[in-house]
Amino acid sequence: MKKLTKEFIAKCKTITARRPRTVIEHLLKHGQITTGELKEKYGYNHPPRAIRDVKEQGIPLERFPVKDSAGRTIAAYRFGDASQTRARRFDGRTALSKIIKTKLIEKYGCRCFIYLEKMPETALQIDHRIPFEIAGESKDGPAPDDFMLLCGSANRAKSWSCEHCENRVTGKNPAVCHTCYWAHPENYTHVATTPIRRLDMIWQGENIKQYERLKTDATKAGESIPDYVKSILATIQAKTAP
Repeated sequence: MKKLTKEFIAKCKTITARRPRTVIEHLLKHGQITTGELKEKYGYNHPPRAIRDVKEQGIPLERFPVKDSAGRTIAAYRFGDASQTRARRFDGRTALSKIIKTKLIEKYGCRCFIYLEKMPETALQIDHRIPFEIAGESKDGPAPDDFMLLCGSANRAKSWSCEHCENRVTGKNPAVCHTCYWAHPENYTHVATTPIRRLDMIWQGENIKQYERLKTDATKAGESIPDYVKSILATIQAKTAP
Protein backbone atom coordinates (compact mmCIF):
# COMPACT_ATOMS: atom_id res chain seq x y z
CA MET A 1 0.00 0.00 0.00
CA LYS A 2 1.32 3.43 -0.92
CA LYS A 3 2.24 5.81 1.87
CA LEU A 4 -0.34 8.57 1.71
CA THR A 5 0.28 12.14 2.82
CA LYS A 6 -1.89 13.78 5.43
CA GLU A 7 -3.01 16.30 2.82
CA PHE A 8 -4.11 13.56 0.43
CA ILE A 9 -6.01 11.70 3.15
CA ALA A 10 -7.65 14.95 4.21
CA LYS A 11 -8.74 15.57 0.62
CA CYS A 12 -10.20 12.05 0.45
CA LYS A 13 -12.18 12.63 3.62
CA THR A 14 -13.86 15.72 2.15
CA ILE A 15 -15.75 13.50 -0.31
CA THR A 16 -19.26 12.94 0.97
CA ALA A 17 -21.18 11.57 -2.06
CA ARG A 18 -22.08 7.97 -1.20
CA ARG A 19 -20.67 5.99 -4.13
CA PRO A 20 -17.23 7.60 -4.40
CA ARG A 21 -17.04 7.78 -0.62
CA THR A 22 -17.60 4.01 -0.39
CA VAL A 23 -14.76 3.31 -2.83
CA ILE A 24 -12.41 5.76 -1.12
CA GLU A 25 -13.04 4.32 2.34
CA HIS A 26 -12.28 0.83 1.02
CA LEU A 27 -9.04 2.06 -0.57
CA LEU A 28 -7.95 3.85 2.59
CA LYS A 29 -8.47 0.66 4.57
CA HIS A 30 -7.26 -2.01 2.11
CA GLY A 31 -5.08 -0.18 -0.42
CA GLN A 32 -6.91 -1.54 -3.47
CA ILE A 33 -10.33 -2.57 -4.70
CA THR A 34 -11.29 -5.01 -7.46
CA THR A 35 -14.20 -4.97 -9.88
CA GLY A 36 -15.38 -8.14 -8.14
CA GLU A 37 -15.53 -6.38 -4.78
CA LEU A 38 -17.35 -3.44 -6.30
CA LYS A 39 -20.01 -5.82 -7.64
CA GLU A 40 -20.25 -8.43 -4.89
CA LYS A 41 -19.48 -6.45 -1.74
CA TYR A 42 -21.02 -3.10 -2.63
CA GLY A 43 -23.57 -4.00 -5.30
CA TYR A 44 -22.19 -1.77 -8.06
CA ASN A 45 -23.05 -3.71 -11.22
CA HIS A 46 -21.10 -1.25 -13.36
CA PRO A 47 -17.71 -0.85 -11.61
CA PRO A 48 -16.26 1.71 -14.08
CA ARG A 49 -19.02 4.13 -13.11
CA ALA A 50 -18.07 3.91 -9.42
CA ILE A 51 -14.39 4.40 -10.29
CA ARG A 52 -15.26 7.33 -12.51
CA ASP A 53 -17.19 8.94 -9.67
CA VAL A 54 -14.01 8.91 -7.57
CA LYS A 55 -11.94 10.42 -10.38
CA GLU A 56 -14.54 13.11 -10.97
CA GLN A 57 -14.06 14.13 -7.34
CA GLY A 58 -10.44 14.89 -8.21
CA ILE A 59 -8.93 11.77 -6.63
CA PRO A 60 -6.38 10.03 -8.94
CA LEU A 61 -6.69 6.26 -9.37
CA GLU A 62 -4.66 3.76 -11.37
CA ARG A 63 -5.78 0.44 -12.78
CA PHE A 64 -3.84 -2.83 -12.66
CA PRO A 65 -4.64 -6.53 -13.26
CA VAL A 66 -5.15 -9.12 -10.52
CA LYS A 67 -6.42 -12.71 -10.35
CA ASP A 68 -9.77 -13.53 -8.78
CA SER A 69 -10.53 -16.67 -6.76
CA ALA A 70 -11.18 -18.60 -9.99
CA GLY A 71 -7.85 -17.59 -11.48
CA ARG A 72 -9.37 -15.13 -13.96
CA THR A 73 -7.72 -11.78 -14.63
CA ILE A 74 -9.84 -8.86 -13.46
CA ALA A 75 -9.21 -5.16 -12.93
CA ALA A 76 -8.21 -3.64 -9.62
CA TYR A 77 -7.68 -0.03 -8.64
CA ARG A 78 -5.50 1.84 -6.15
CA PHE A 79 -4.71 5.48 -5.47
CA GLY A 80 -2.60 7.12 -8.19
CA ASP A 81 -0.04 9.89 -8.05
CA ALA A 82 -1.16 12.23 -5.26
CA SER A 83 0.38 15.19 -7.12
CA GLN A 84 -2.35 14.73 -9.74
CA THR A 85 -5.09 15.41 -7.19
CA ARG A 86 -7.41 18.10 -8.51
CA ALA A 87 -8.31 20.97 -6.26
CA ARG A 88 -11.72 21.46 -7.90
CA ARG A 89 -14.44 18.96 -8.44
CA PHE A 90 -17.96 18.71 -9.79
CA ASP A 91 -20.31 16.69 -7.63
CA GLY A 92 -23.24 15.37 -9.71
CA ARG A 93 -25.51 15.58 -6.69
CA THR A 94 -25.08 19.27 -5.93
CA ALA A 95 -27.56 22.09 -6.50
CA LEU A 96 -25.34 23.21 -9.37
CA SER A 97 -26.03 19.91 -11.11
CA LYS A 98 -29.77 20.56 -10.94
CA ILE A 99 -29.32 24.01 -12.45
CA ILE A 100 -27.23 22.65 -15.33
CA LYS A 101 -29.69 19.81 -15.94
CA THR A 102 -32.55 22.28 -16.13
CA LYS A 103 -30.65 24.44 -18.62
CA LEU A 104 -29.83 21.44 -20.81
CA ILE A 105 -33.48 20.38 -20.85
CA GLU A 106 -34.57 23.92 -21.73
CA LYS A 107 -32.10 24.03 -24.63
CA TYR A 108 -32.28 20.47 -26.01
CA GLY A 109 -35.48 19.03 -24.60
CA CYS A 110 -35.96 16.25 -22.09
CA ARG A 111 -34.17 13.61 -24.14
CA CYS A 112 -31.15 11.33 -24.06
CA PHE A 113 -28.31 12.82 -26.12
CA ILE A 114 -27.34 9.37 -27.49
CA TYR A 115 -30.73 7.81 -28.27
CA LEU A 116 -32.33 11.21 -29.01
CA GLU A 117 -35.54 9.91 -27.46
CA LYS A 118 -37.76 11.89 -25.11
CA MET A 119 -37.64 10.47 -21.61
CA PRO A 120 -38.83 11.41 -18.12
CA GLU A 121 -36.45 13.82 -16.41
CA THR A 122 -35.91 11.28 -13.63
CA ALA A 123 -34.55 8.79 -16.19
CA LEU A 124 -31.84 11.19 -17.37
CA GLN A 125 -28.42 11.57 -15.77
CA ILE A 126 -26.04 14.47 -16.19
CA ASP A 127 -22.63 13.44 -17.50
CA HIS A 128 -19.42 15.19 -18.58
CA ARG A 129 -19.08 15.22 -22.37
CA ILE A 130 -15.33 14.78 -21.89
CA PRO A 131 -14.20 12.72 -18.87
CA PHE A 132 -13.32 14.93 -15.93
CA GLU A 133 -9.92 13.30 -15.44
CA ILE A 134 -8.98 14.30 -19.01
CA ALA A 135 -10.43 17.79 -19.37
CA GLY A 136 -10.77 18.76 -15.73
CA GLU A 137 -13.02 21.71 -15.07
CA SER A 138 -13.01 25.15 -16.62
CA LYS A 139 -11.40 27.88 -14.53
CA ASP A 140 -14.73 29.69 -14.81
CA GLY A 141 -16.57 26.70 -13.39
CA PRO A 142 -18.94 24.18 -15.02
CA ALA A 143 -20.90 25.34 -18.07
CA PRO A 144 -24.05 23.54 -19.31
CA ASP A 145 -22.55 22.59 -22.68
CA ASP A 146 -19.68 20.82 -20.92
CA PHE A 147 -22.28 18.19 -20.04
CA MET A 148 -24.87 15.97 -21.69
CA LEU A 149 -28.01 14.16 -20.55
CA LEU A 150 -27.93 10.38 -20.79
CA CYS A 151 -30.35 7.63 -19.86
CA GLY A 152 -28.90 4.86 -17.70
CA SER A 153 -28.31 2.53 -20.65
CA ALA A 154 -26.42 5.14 -22.68
CA ASN A 155 -24.42 6.25 -19.65
CA ARG A 156 -23.26 2.68 -18.95
CA ALA A 157 -22.31 2.16 -22.61
CA LYS A 158 -20.36 5.43 -22.69
CA SER A 159 -18.65 4.67 -19.40
CA TRP A 160 -17.44 1.25 -20.59
CA SER A 161 -16.24 2.60 -23.94
CA CYS A 162 -14.40 5.55 -22.37
CA GLU A 163 -12.86 3.32 -19.70
CA HIS A 164 -11.24 1.18 -22.42
CA CYS A 165 -10.33 4.03 -24.78
CA GLU A 166 -6.62 4.31 -25.62
CA ASN A 167 -6.76 8.09 -25.31
CA ARG A 168 -8.05 7.83 -21.76
CA VAL A 169 -5.47 5.22 -20.79
CA THR A 170 -2.38 6.88 -22.27
CA GLY A 171 -3.01 10.05 -24.28
CA LYS A 172 -5.49 12.04 -22.19
CA ASN A 173 -5.88 14.54 -25.03
CA PRO A 174 -9.14 16.54 -24.76
CA ALA A 175 -9.01 17.32 -28.50
CA VAL A 176 -9.38 13.60 -29.27
CA CYS A 177 -12.41 13.41 -26.99
CA HIS A 178 -14.01 16.44 -28.66
CA THR A 179 -14.25 14.53 -31.97
CA CYS A 180 -15.58 11.33 -30.35
CA TYR A 181 -19.12 9.98 -30.67
CA TRP A 182 -19.46 9.82 -26.90
CA ALA A 183 -18.82 13.56 -26.54
CA HIS A 184 -20.59 14.90 -29.63
CA PRO A 185 -22.78 12.23 -31.27
CA GLU A 186 -24.13 14.87 -33.64
CA ASN A 187 -20.69 15.51 -35.17
CA TYR A 188 -17.83 13.03 -34.68
CA THR A 189 -15.03 11.26 -36.57
CA HIS A 190 -14.42 8.23 -34.35
CA VAL A 191 -15.77 6.12 -31.50
CA ALA A 192 -13.17 5.85 -28.73
CA THR A 193 -10.41 6.45 -31.33
CA THR A 194 -11.73 3.76 -33.72
CA PRO A 195 -12.74 5.20 -37.13
CA ILE A 196 -16.27 3.81 -37.29
CA ARG A 197 -19.78 5.22 -37.37
CA ARG A 198 -22.42 4.26 -34.86
CA LEU A 199 -26.19 4.62 -34.59
CA ASP A 200 -27.97 3.83 -31.34
CA MET A 201 -31.73 3.48 -31.49
CA ILE A 202 -34.49 2.37 -29.17
CA TRP A 203 -38.18 1.74 -29.76
CA GLN A 204 -40.56 2.64 -26.97
CA GLY A 205 -44.28 3.03 -26.48
CA GLU A 206 -46.29 2.58 -29.68
CA ASN A 207 -43.06 2.24 -31.69
CA ILE A 208 -42.43 -1.17 -30.15
CA LYS A 209 -44.89 -2.59 -32.71
CA GLN A 210 -42.67 -1.26 -35.50
CA TYR A 211 -39.67 -2.99 -33.98
CA GLU A 212 -41.50 -6.31 -33.69
CA ARG A 213 -42.50 -6.09 -37.36
CA LEU A 214 -38.90 -5.26 -38.27
CA LYS A 215 -37.72 -8.27 -36.28
CA THR A 216 -40.21 -10.55 -38.06
CA ASP A 217 -39.21 -9.25 -41.51
CA ALA A 218 -35.51 -9.66 -40.71
CA THR A 219 -36.08 -13.25 -39.60
CA LYS A 220 -37.95 -14.03 -42.84
CA ALA A 221 -35.06 -12.51 -44.81
CA GLY A 222 -32.57 -14.62 -42.87
CA GLU A 223 -30.70 -11.56 -41.63
CA SER A 224 -29.90 -10.01 -38.29
CA ILE A 225 -31.84 -6.84 -37.51
CA PRO A 226 -28.82 -4.52 -38.04
CA ASP A 227 -27.99 -6.17 -41.38
CA TYR A 228 -31.63 -5.98 -42.45
CA VAL A 229 -31.83 -2.27 -41.60
CA LYS A 230 -28.62 -1.64 -43.57
CA SER A 231 -30.02 -3.51 -46.59
CA ILE A 232 -33.21 -1.41 -46.47
CA LEU A 233 -31.18 1.79 -46.33
CA ALA A 234 -28.94 0.64 -49.18
CA THR A 235 -32.01 -0.07 -51.32
CA ILE A 236 -33.50 3.36 -50.59
CA GLN A 237 -30.20 5.11 -51.33
CA ALA A 238 -29.85 3.23 -54.62
CA LYS A 239 -33.32 4.32 -55.69
CA THR A 240 -32.79 7.97 -54.77
CA ALA A 241 -29.22 8.29 -56.06
CA PRO A 242 -28.89 10.87 -58.88
